[in-house]
Amino acid sequence: MASRTVASMAFLLSLNLLFFTLVSSTSTSCPKDTVKLGVCVNLLKDLLSVTVGTPPKTPCCSLIAGLVDLEAAACLCTTIKADVAGIKLNLPIHLSLLLNYCGKKVPQGFKCSY
Repeated sequence: MASRTVASMAFLLSLNLLFFTLVSSTSTSCPKDTVKLGVCVNLLKDLLSVTVGTPPKTPCCSLIAGLVDLEAAACLCTTIKADVAGIKLNLPIHLSLLLNYCGKKVPQGFKCSY
């Protein structure tokens, strides 16, 4: 009976190790050139300022179009933090605004820290 308990515990621990390895191996990094994504900061400035009309979605939205939501959020987070140029930001809200404008969503649990 004890060997059965030990075997089931070993199996559960192995599954946990497997899942933790899978999760940690999928950490996000930006596959795009963050210098090119600087146009997204300009789009954010346009979205935050009071302008007549709608700011153009290109080239920022076209740069992140091929990315999944998590990759797009990580790229824009890095870009916005690198080039805030005098903008007082509420980073989670402004990141969400920019992603939504480009048809993306902030993934649940994603944190863009300063």
